[in-house]
Amino acid sequence: MKLGTRGSPLALAQAYETRDRLAAAFDLPQDAFEITVIKTTGDNRAMIDADRPLKEIGGKGLFTREIEEALLSGAIDIAIHSMKDMPVLQPGGLVIDCYLPREDVRDAFVSPVAQSLGGLPEKAKVGTSSLRRKAQVLLAYPHLEVVEFRGNVQTRLKKLEDGIAACTFLAMAGLNRLDRNDVATAAIDPDVMLPAVAQGAIGIERRQDDLRAAEMLAAIHHTETGHQLAAERAFLEALDGSCETPIAGLADLDNGTLRLRGEILRPDGSESLSDDRTAPIEDGAELGRAMAATLLSEAGDGFFDWRS
Repeated sequence: MKLGTRGSPLALAQAYETRDRLAAAFDLPQDAFEITVIKTTGDNRAMIDADRPLKEIGGKGLFTREIEEALLSGAIDIAIHSMKDMPVLQPGGLVIDCYLPREDVRDAFVSPVAQSLGGLPEKAKVGTSSLRRKAQVLLAYPHLEVVEFRGNVQTRLKKLEDGIAACTFLAMAGLNRLDRNDVATAAIDPDVMLPAVAQGAIGIERRQDDLRAAEMLAAIHHTETGHQLAAERAFLEALDGSCETPIAGLADLDNGTLRLRGEILRPDGSESLSDDRTAPIEDGAELGRAMAATLLSEAGDGFFDWRS
């Protein structure tokens, strides 16, 4: 079975985790699986345009297109993705119905000079390429300055060392999967900074008509994570979420009840709207769509338009 993935250290760690779970589930040796690294347009553009916002070089789909084309052509059998980076719609003939157990959903605050955002001086530079994080920072700390800041863990740490910014953010999930949680100065509670939709979740994409892949992936699917993402991604889809819209969302499960928290922000951080609701687990997707409708109604036209 050929597993398609991007070639970053984190993407490979996620592919190895998928391989190991499949091997254990079916008592197969690791060499029954082949990790196929696929270079995407996004990987190339991100290197060339390292200082430009992701929305300007094409958005999330740039990091999945070639992988999904390989899946459709049969060059690979399944594709492993970080779900927070996935568009809400898949190409015809492909489906994502397998999720691995979700990792830590929190954002990591990383800084050599402060223990928290509140400890930074006025005009301190906060490095991030995430519109969500940028808007959340500017909303809570309008005296700080946000600068474009992309790259893998090593690249971002070097930028901090060089003084390009006083702090940055990473996902705790990625640090944990790379065994680098020592990098985090502090993990930010979701009550303080609501994470990106699907943060910490690995999704596995397959061809819709591939029954062998469907059977094998069903054996490693984590039902609880599936329920969470059904609500969160329905919320995102109903908002027409993209890399150009600052949106946060997190679903939690407790004894048959799903709690969904959602937030939308103006890109300049001047305003945010949020909601917090519960519903039976099986109604998670409906809850996500209803919450999105409410927030869009409250926001009115032009809420996501740039003011600067």
